[in-house]
Amino acid sequence: MTMHILDRYIGRAVGFSTLLVMGVLLTLFAFFAFMDEAGQIGKGNYGTWQAFQYVLLTVPGLAYQLFPICALLGTTIGLGILASNSELIVMRAAGVSLSRIILSVMKVGLFFVILTLVVGEAIAPAAERYAQTLRSVAMSDKLTLRGREGLWARDGNSFVNVRDILPGQRLGEIFIYERDESHRLIKLIQADSAVFRSGHWVLQGVVSSDIGDGVVTSSRMKEAPWETNLSPDLLSVVTVKPNTLSIVGLYQYVQYLKDNGLDADVYQQALWNKLVAPIVTAVMVFLSIPFVFGPLRSVGIGHRILVGSLAGVGFYIVNQMFAYMGLVFGINPTLSALAPAALAFIIGYLMLRRVY
Repeated sequence: MTMHILDRYIGRAVGFSTLLVMGVLLTLFAFFAFMDEAGQIGKGNYGTWQAFQYVLLTVPGLAYQLFPICALLGTTIGLGILASNSELIVMRAAGVSLSRIILSVMKVGLFFVILTLVVGEAIAPAAERYAQTLRSVAMSDKLTLRGREGLWARDGNSFVNVRDILPGQRLGEIFIYERDESHRLIKLIQADSAVFRSGHWVLQGVVSSDIGDGVVTSSRMKEAPWETNLSPDLLSVVTVKPNTLSIVGLYQYVQYLKDNGLDADVYQQALWNKLVAPIVTAVMVFLSIPFVFGPLRSVGIGHRILVGSLAGVGFYIVNQMFAYMGLVFGINPTLSALAPAALAFIIGYLMLRRVY
């Protein structure tokens, strides 16, 4: 029972500090993002309110990217406050081992890992996709948006609904509603995907239904040409970036590229970075522990924030460097994604060994 109280106490201290750091960083980055969007205000129907909505919808993706640094800074600050108040010393004097304190901290780290997965997989991709569509629709009079049903566009006498706009000039789940001059629905075309090939769109996995007087005739085709005024340039403004796709979405897109003999290196690297992201968050929590019990145990909060910030920025630089090196030199994406986290863990372990 005593250990559960200890877990909750340390968890509250670390969790509160991490959420506080996250709130401060998100506010700063969101403010700068809004200032950057201010230059786009006035294009089409894109006003201040639309810019605010766009920035707000990109916050989950920003939080996902900031999780490792926030975990490092938050844990360093939270444990640092306990150390400054001599509470860690009291815990040790009461017979609580350093290993037990580390276990309590890593339980908080496990919560951060789960939170990273939830935000990165369930919230950020959908919010980013909606944000890009909302922004593009406001700036263009050729596109419209209706709720959660993706992007709508008028194409001559047809209405087109595209559920997913993917990188590499590829679309997912397309619905085309054709009308006659009397505005009656005469044909419904549904396709699993579409790809821009040799200057034209090609629908894949097509089901075409001709609607007559009380009769519906359906046919299936593996592929069919699609004559449309929706160019890749127009649709590219709402294309979701690889690092904002979910793990499942990235995996499916990588398989599509491989099946069609296309270069998938960039997306494979993005996929492995997404897979490793929760591990990186846990490693950052672990790395903060020796900062508090080791060389920073007797310094102020400001010093700890500085060291934690430098460590976080340093890790970010190393992580980006390995990602680009992996693409340039053809290094296995699994290795280039895991190497920075492994290096940070080894450094943290060696620092912790000096504390024992």
